[in-house]
Amino acid sequence: MTPQSLEPEITEAGQPAAPPLAEPVAGSDAPVWESRSVAPNAADVIGTTYTVQPGDTLRGIGNRTGAGSEAIAAANGLTAPYILRPGQQLTIPGGRYHAVAQGETGIAIAQAYKVAWSDIVALNGLEEPYILRIGQRLKLPAGAQAVAAASATPTPKPGKPLSRIGALVVNIDDVVTGSQPAIAEGTAVPPARPARAPVAASVPVDVPKGFSGKFVWPLSGTLLTRYGPVGKGQISNGIDIGATRGQPFRAAADGVVSYAGSEVAIYGGLILVSHGGGWVSAYGHAERIDVTRGQAVKAGQVLGAAGQSGFAETPKLHFELRKDRKPVDPLLYLPRG
Repeated sequence: MTPQSLEPEITEAGQPAAPPLAEPVAGSDAPVWESRSVAPNAADVIGTTYTVQPGDTLRGIGNRTGAGSEAIAAANGLTAPYILRPGQQLTIPGGRYHAVAQGETGIAIAQAYKVAWSDIVALNGLEEPYILRIGQRLKLPAGAQAVAAASATPTPKPGKPLSRIGALVVNIDDVVTGSQPAIAEGTAVPPARPARAPVAASVPVDVPKGFSGKFVWPLSGTLLTRYGPVGKGQISNGIDIGATRGQPFRAAADGVVSYAGSEVAIYGGLILVSHGGGWVSAYGHAERIDVTRGQAVKAGQVLGAAGQSGFAETPKLHFELRKDRKPVDPLLYLPRG
């Protein structure tokens, strides 16, 4: 049996019982993907071939055929800057395509069609900073079914376990790649600010362009769980560090807060910091969040307080490092001793 990741998408079998629904973690933001409902508008495109004409662009070919330019690039092995030659034959991938509207997020689009956002990312070859543009056509996985327009995450009901309100369908990778709201092409993304100030849900977060620094420990404490297999066919995507309730934890490196909330149920209070170059750090089980989405932070800056939120049985901090969406062992990148 292939080990399962200790991520929210795992089945409930073998998981600790979900805690009863509690008040939102202090300081957490409302999730961006709940602010804009998605009206399914998928159109069918028949697969064909296209002969490149003088002056053609990938975007123009996408508009002409109804297919997404990203899907066309992926189907033909094209990479930036997507140089085309007159007479070149391009495969136009058939399928169903959703046209992105202003403010829509990947998470909301995926849930509107009952598909995994990670499948849409793969089909369309989406890359950092994962900001969708208005009018962009996203190829949908086979079996996508449109549902009535609604906010992406079901409304919690008092006393209902977190695992049954839909929160488990959103995982860290979804938040990293699918929580940026769509904007018009050419729109400048406002730079991150060091002060804690609300960023409108319709505004994407300015992800750093690169990262060449080092990581520092987010918290001083006992190492409870290491990265990798943890038994019962499960693996941990990070490390767990023992803490006292209310103990401050800090940013592992300079970056921008891309998420601060409690919608990934297993981790409770969760903060994601984008460092650039495909690097993201994650901090889970917070009982208090002191930063907000879009805020620039420095290495060692306090992000919040550790606690026992989510599925934590004792006060601790769950810490992850991800490079190009893939979890890596934090102990390989943190100072020793």
